[in-house]
Amino acid sequence: MDKNNQNNPKMNMPKFNMGWIYAIALIVLGVMFLTNGGSNSSIKTETSYHQFEVMVMKGYASKIVVNKEQNVLDMYIKPQYIRDVFKQGVDQTGKEPSVTVQIGSTDQIEQFVAKARKQKKFTGDFSYDNKKKSDLFTSLLFNLLPIAFLVFLWVFVMRRMSGGSGGGPGGVFNVGKSRAKMYEKGGEMNITFKDVAGQVGAKQEVQEIVDFLKSPQKYTELGGKIPKGALLVGPPGTGKTLLAKAVAGEAGVPFFSMSGSDFVEMFVGVGASRVRDLFSKAKEKSPCIIFIDEIDAVGRARSKNPAMGGNDERENTLNALLTEMDGFGTNSGVIILAATNRADMLDSALLRAGRFDRQIHVDLPDLSERKEIFKVHLRPLKIDESVDVDYLARQTPGFSGADIANVCNEAALIAARHNSKTVGKQDFLDAVDRIIGGLEKKTKIMTEKEKRTIAIHEAGHATISWFTEHANPLVKVSIVPRGRALGAAWYMPEERAITTKEEMLDEMCATLGGRAAEELFTGLISTGAMNDLERVTKSAYGMIAYAGMSDKLPNICYYNNNEYSLQRPYSETTAKIMDDEVLKMINEQYDRAKRILTEHKDGHAKLADLLMSREVIFAEDVENIFGKRPWASRAEELLEAQQRAEAEAMAERRAEELAREAEARLAAKSETGNSSDEKENGK
Repeated sequence: MDKNNQNNPKMNMPKFNMGWIYAIALIVLGVMFLTNGGSNSSIKTETSYHQFEVMVMKGYASKIVVNKEQNVLDMYIKPQYIRDVFKQGVDQTGKEPSVTVQIGSTDQIEQFVAKARKQKKFTGDFSYDNKKKSDLFTSLLFNLLPIAFLVFLWVFVMRRMSGGSGGGPGGVFNVGKSRAKMYEKGGEMNITFKDVAGQVGAKQEVQEIVDFLKSPQKYTELGGKIPKGALLVGPPGTGKTLLAKAVAGEAGVPFFSMSGSDFVEMFVGVGASRVRDLFSKAKEKSPCIIFIDEIDAVGRARSKNPAMGGNDERENTLNALLTEMDGFGTNSGVIILAATNRADMLDSALLRAGRFDRQIHVDLPDLSERKEIFKVHLRPLKIDESVDVDYLARQTPGFSGADIANVCNEAALIAARHNSKTVGKQDFLDAVDRIIGGLEKKTKIMTEKEKRTIAIHEAGHATISWFTEHANPLVKVSIVPRGRALGAAWYMPEERAITTKEEMLDEMCATLGGRAAEELFTGLISTGAMNDLERVTKSAYGMIAYAGMSDKLPNICYYNNNEYSLQRPYSETTAKIMDDEVLKMINEQYDRAKRILTEHKDGHAKLADLLMSREVIFAEDVENIFGKRPWASRAEELLEAQQRAEAEAMAERRAEELAREAEARLAAKSETGNSSDEKENGK
């Protein structure tokens, strides 16, 4: 190996630099200038007046131009005599070389030219040019201006080309500079915590950081230290970036905002350079806050095997970030906020204490938080009196803050489409349906048989959900095509803190109700249940493989967190048991669905007929056919508990008011008695 290395030494090739292009361009332009620009420019030479007369009488002159101000003349030589005069060819002298001659008087020149014309030795033009001869500086200026313009144009174009792809405002010359935007107090960032609805816990933790920046002595007196960083973790649309904007608006300190993708660049070493430049600027402005949105773009876990998805440039950027956050250098007064929805993919060194001391979870809003979010987004809308915020909050379980904002905007668009002056309750319900199910396709043509099959399918879902305790409460059923679905049953999903096996089985049975109804009442099965089967299969595999809800594989979770692993965490024998258990569980719930439908086939037939005639039916219609549902939903229980708590609190307040009124009456009576006694004593 050593011999081979000696025989074939590696050549150290110089690295490419954009400065080379500029240098080459300047050299080429300079050479063109020094060579008088090539063939388009012509040379000049001086001679005596005697030689001038000789050349004119020989017929060399093509044109004579006299300058009275300078007392000189320029005689231009005919092309066939250029070599006789200049001893050079046209390629070297140019097409119009001239001879400059000092003269005494113009009268003498005019007489000589007239004589030469009579002898037919000169037949060209004779003219006067009274312009002053340009000096050396002027000629250099006029010659260099085009070159300077070309250089300026080149630099401008290169900067524009590199600016969009990562060069930043300075183009390729500032490619390693940070692209973070800085916001200061009184600037354009006017969002505060009042604009962030819900997320009470997250706001409290972020508020502590803001309080520390405003009054650090309150914490340092007790020996505490400010957290170096906080990581906002949560699903998309929950308000992580909005929280950071609120911090910028509340803190009153410089706020640097940057996206994780801004560190990634096509040039090697640019990401690490931008990290160092960002922290350098932040130290100058300390105390300050740095916010990195979507930090998973640069903070992804480093690969142990370079051959398996390794990225040296991204890892170098991450190493620079780790060093700046908690290295030998101190970043006193610099707090790092970051947001991501992929916290499981971040490097463990980034998440340790000392870098990101806190992980603030920004989860999907619950019922009360959705109510507050609706109130924020309803402020700019002209809403009708029929709009009930509580009802809207109950109709949107699992919606994020961004989804709720989209619902409000969509409702306003629907109201405007209908030429309404205000946004009503029905507009919001249509907006929810539009977002969840897609746009209605009333123009879709179906046969009576197809429509009947869809009605039987959706009525099957509604029937099973009505007679299973833990299934989600029914809202409405529709056979109007929406999006890719030919029909839909709308439920109000239960927001359970924990989910039992029985609850999941009831939901599975309700999902299979459509396919079971098709088989029972039409004798055929169709492709309309594909989405139902997909959901059921995923749910069954999750129950058995992850939740340990199987009889043969109890209390075992086969979840694998390693996304690069090519091996399953269980054997082929276990996989066969899983498949058997999934098939057994689904078939049991399918048979159960058929039993329930058989027991209530008359009611199911009425539901299907009602759907055929009206296309959309609501929970009240189902209640009229089957009677009141025997079980109360979780939302109803929570609502009743909330109403009871409110009633008890109101009763307590009323009791306190009555007690205070009674005390006030007693005090007034005692004062009246004392005053009457004083009068009697005075008498």
